[in-house]
Amino acid sequence: MKLLAIIALPASLLAVDPTPPEGMTYIPAGKFFMGSEDGPDDERPVREVAIRGFFMDKMEVTNEQWALFVKAANYVTVAERPLSSKDIPGLLPEFVGKGVSVCFRPPAGGGKVADYRHFWAPVIGADWRHPDGPASDLKGREKHPVVHVCWDDAVAYAKWAGKRLPTEAEWEFAARGGKEKARFAWGNEFTPGGKWMANTWQGKFPAENTGEDGYKTTAPVGTYQPNAFGLFDMAGNVAEWCADWYLPGYYAKAPAANPPGPDTSYDPDEPGAMKRVTRGGSWLCHESYNRNYRPATRMKTSPDTALQDTGFRCVKDVEAAK
Repeated sequence: MKLLAIIALPASLLAVDPTPPEGMTYIPAGKFFMGSEDGPDDERPVREVAIRGFFMDKMEVTNEQWALFVKAANYVTVAERPLSSKDIPGLLPEFVGKGVSVCFRPPAGGGKVADYRHFWAPVIGADWRHPDGPASDLKGREKHPVVHVCWDDAVAYAKWAGKRLPTEAEWEFAARGGKEKARFAWGNEFTPGGKWMANTWQGKFPAENTGEDGYKTTAPVGTYQPNAFGLFDMAGNVAEWCADWYLPGYYAKAPAANPPGPDTSYDPDEPGAMKRVTRGGSWLCHESYNRNYRPATRMKTSPDTALQDTGFRCVKDVEAAK
């Protein structure tokens, strides 16, 4: 004991992880290989990226949490605000003066799996309080992730909570949980031992969801096993907004440490439409249509667009929590 008292221990042995705020977990600093060699072109080139430590919400923001924000900030989501033909040239008359969001609607006959336009539709009266359309409500869904919140809404919540949205690099680093280059957040097998690891689509997409994993739409947050960082639902359930603009070739020129995301956006599928990144896939993901539940998958949506399968979680800088 006397000897230990006079030995100067290395700082690395004395370091203690910072205490996370309630509901969050600490993501330690580290390096990882971002992207994938077996995915779309926008996941390449795979390169090593260094990330500083930060705090992240263990779970997606729930309807219960969102309701507290709405009440405290007197906030009205973009999907609830009446549309105007002055702001949206060519707006169909039936949508003027109404709140509208985008819902999944299985097409008659199944539709074309490759074309999302066959099963997404603008729905009057769909919003966070009415997740499946105007006839639905939140009874029994208090612990489900909030949906029908666009990027602008998510940013407003994050600021109110003293947090921010994660960068795309932070999100992927956290989702992988130290599993280098694994196909999924939990490893390389989608259902190890026949166990469902995430809330996704089962059955024939888009006509039938058998709900073999227990849920046909969203599941309560924390239902499935967390990753090594203690994060739940980093695959499936709802897609999650990130801070970054979407730019296909950003990886080739991004900084090797803490890439902040590009300062512009380009989507080759819709040139001229500025889009933000979403990550993690959702309950609508199926191997025949997409594999967006992979940690490397990059999705993109206009920041003012709200969807039935999109929510978010927040992060906080360690310095900001002191």
